[in-house]
Amino acid sequence: MDRSDVTLERMRSFVRVAERGSLSAVARELGVGQSTITRHLRELEEAVGVPLLSRTTRRVTMTDEGGRYYADCIQILRLVEQAGDEARGTRGAPVGTIRISCTAAFGVLHASRLIFAFQDRYPEIGVDLSLTDERVDLVREGVDIALRLGPLSDSSMKLRVLGQCRRLLVAAPDYLAARGRPTTPRDLSGHEGIRMSNVAGSDTLTLQGPDGARHVVPLSGRFRVDHGLAAREALAAGRGIGPTHQWLVGDLLAAGRLEAILPDYTLPFVPLSLLIVPERAGIARVRLLVDFLAHEIGGIPGIETPRS
Repeated sequence: MDRSDVTLERMRSFVRVAERGSLSAVARELGVGQSTITRHLRELEEAVGVPLLSRTTRRVTMTDEGGRYYADCIQILRLVEQAGDEARGTRGAPVGTIRISCTAAFGVLHASRLIFAFQDRYPEIGVDLSLTDERVDLVREGVDIALRLGPLSDSSMKLRVLGQCRRLLVAAPDYLAARGRPTTPRDLSGHEGIRMSNVAGSDTLTLQGPDGARHVVPLSGRFRVDHGLAAREALAAGRGIGPTHQWLVGDLLAAGRLEAILPDYTLPFVPLSLLIVPERAGIARVRLLVDFLAHEIGGIPGIETPRS
């Protein structure tokens, strides 16, 4: 093996192709031609003397040797990046780019504003923010951290719970004037419900009364949607009653465009968490953003943060 041919550039290309399973996707991500990625892989395999990837017409996968080499490459690239962070840190200015995936509505209404404040504090740190309600593969998509709502089961990621999101039932004043205001959970029967099609169990509501009693009531309606901002618009437009996060509609409640229904009854809280790719957790700029978000999230109305 000619060690001079094992360059960091070729190693990075191999790692991203191994993670994404597509040469064309990595070429687009890195802003180079696919022929460049192909050349990097060929030269790296020639240098190490074994095939690292198995190519088919549909997908690229790692060989056994490639899997072992990939694990070593991850550690090497992480150490290189951390060394650069430490060197730059001597002049007190963290630099580089952080890639974040965030639940869409929360990202538009709140996370983007927090990121602006973070970049004002650390002007040399770039942020790539991807807004999606899908549970993406963080490693495959090259994401460093993800802000997610709801229970999480990906045990391969580092998890940091940021807080619990308060939910409430709301409707527009015009809708309530036309259809009547529910005073008990039973009164919800027959009302138009605004439901989330991408949330399991959105056809029922579980409410806890002031006496601690649990009420499970059906929620039906003609409008279902898979995006929180569209649900927000439907509620404000008087299309029905719906359960929603306080952080999603707090401004509409304050402006009188929405009203809380059955305020003495509570809906289950929803956790808000940070998922962190373990190999990225030690990078200085990633640590800075994780700590910043954990500190600032508590300033958003409707989110209860853990007690220190």
